[in-house]
Amino acid sequence: MSTIDIGKIQATTRNTALGMLGLLLALTACTPSTPQTGGTSPAAATSPPAATSTATASAPATSTASPSASATVPADTDETAPPHSGVRVISSKITLDWTWPGPGSPFRATHENPVPIAPPPAAPLPALYAIGAGTHPAETPPYDQLSFRFLGGFPSYDIEFVPKLIADGSGLPISMPGTGAILKVVFRGAQAHTEDGTASTITREPGPALGYPALTSYAAAGDFEGVVSYGIGVGRPTDPVPETKVRVWEVEKIERGQHVYVVAVQLDATSWK
Repeated sequence: MSTIDIGKIQATTRNTALGMLGLLLALTACTPSTPQTGGTSPAAATSPPAATSTATASAPATSTASPSASATVPADTDETAPPHSGVRVISSKITLDWTWPGPGSPFRATHENPVPIAPPPAAPLPALYAIGAGTHPAETPPYDQLSFRFLGGFPSYDIEFVPKLIADGSGLPISMPGTGAILKVVFRGAQAHTEDGTASTITREPGPALGYPALTSYAAAGDFEGVVSYGIGVGRPTDPVPETKVRVWEVEKIERGQHVYVVAVQLDATSWK
């Protein structure tokens, strides 16, 4: 074999080796490295997904107690028909979870609002805008509900079973026939009348006789000096349940073009199922 032929073979071999080396380097540059066990990996690979800043009625943002099975139901649904179009829930939480607020053991929720809460012509205090009622027999537990919708903010409120409903202004008893017990709801830092006192701020509400299994009726008990009171009739005289449990939701939402703050009072209807 001649010297020239050997040179050609060496050159060919050298060029082939250089080509393979270039291919290996290119493949290495395109393949991501595998994180080593025990080493530091990117935060996105180890951190849980970030929580959303707003909650829906089907999953409360915060709760003072563990949510029950019926927390999957929109918290302030008062009708069996689909929700009104354009409703957007901003926040939702349980403030009282199935507890008996018996006489002498009221449940209290406190909210701090500036006074006035908004400039005129808006009301200076959270104003009661609407009242809704509904029954939910298929839930666990089944429950009846009375909801209070406010404009401007959440007022503070007390909830307690009382032996009789007393009018705030006169001190006279208010008759609630056909009930086995009375749950009183007192909103503080609220109003249900216009500033001149000539009209109610409530735009819609059900009739006083509801006739649901646990929630039989309701009655206004006062709207004076920033205090708005209602009595809720529970059960029937022939089958009273002295310790009917109560759950309360607070829902902030956009509804019918209004920024609404809902306090939904739910009564356990298991005993009447």
